[in-house]
Parts: sequence; structure tokens; C-alpha cells
Amino acid sequence: MKIEPKHVVSLTYDLYVKKEDGVEGLVESATQEQPLTFLFGAGQMIPKFEENLSTLSTGDTYDFHIAAADGYGEFDEEAVANLPKDMFNGTEIPEIGEVLPLQDNNGNRFQGQVVSVTEDSVIVDLNHPMAGQDLHFKGEILNVRPATPEELAHGHAHGPDGHHHH
Repeated sequence: MKIEPKHVVSLTYDLYVKKEDGVEGLVESATQEQPLTFLFGAGQMIPKFEENLSTLSTGDTYDFHIAAADGYGEFDEEAVANLPKDMFNGTEIPEIGEVLPLQDNNGNRFQGQVVSVTEDSVIVDLNHPMAGQDLHFKGEILNVRPATPEELAHGHAHGPDGHHHH
């Protein structure tokens, strides 16, 4: 079956990014046992990723690159937050390299990595870990099926090959 909006797609992927020495390294995978399953066209994935898959059908393999700007964005030197230490009142001050779950004033959740700790604040890099990276995806389309009315209502895939509610 061909991939179309409002279809549930299951696929395998290997994501490669260039390391500092310029050689590509594998950073993330989805296997046949644990595929990535998502509702196509629901805005859960990088738009460019979906665009590259939009002509494929079950059983097709793919191999494409996405420039950083179309992936997780360019690295933004300004995307750094100073969190006052009293925010961590009663909890341990995080260590450098630790990733913190944060929330902005609009309730959007994101993660920041601690880059330094000063006397009165914790400095966190808010860039996505893969910001500034060109992404290289390779994989295979395992399954394409129309989404159920419930999946469409919830905006994501359910069932044995989808998202579970606990």
C-alpha cells in the first residue's frame, strides 16, 4: 500500500550523522522488532522526513539526507538558558552533561543539557542534541495501513504497532 496522509506507517530506520572527524556514525535505529510507527501527515515527524517518504509503498527501501536547517534546525548559540540555582531548591544541583526535562511558559516540554554550573545559576543548552547536524536516514517501509477513526481522533497510531495508552 502506498503512503498517504491519514495512513499509519511502520518502518525501520538507521539515522547517521557526521561525527567530529567527518565520518558518519549511527546514532539511532528502529528495527523490525521495534519499528517506528506513526500517523503520516499528523505533524509528529520532521516535515522533510515525511516528504521524502511520501512516494513510497510497503516493502520499499529508502536512503536520503536532510540538511540541518530542515531537520532539527541550525545550532543556535543564543539558545542557552541561565536557570537560577534556587529553582533546584531541595533537589541536587544537576551535573554538567546532564539532560534536564524543562517546560516553557506555554507548557511546551523540551530538554536542555547542562553546560556549566556557576555560583548562583545552572547554564543549560536548549539546542536539540542533533541541531546543526545533517541527518542521513536509511531504512525500509514495513507496513502501511489506513488509520482507524480512533487513531485519527487521537492524532497518533495505536495497537500492537503503535502508541499505547497506559
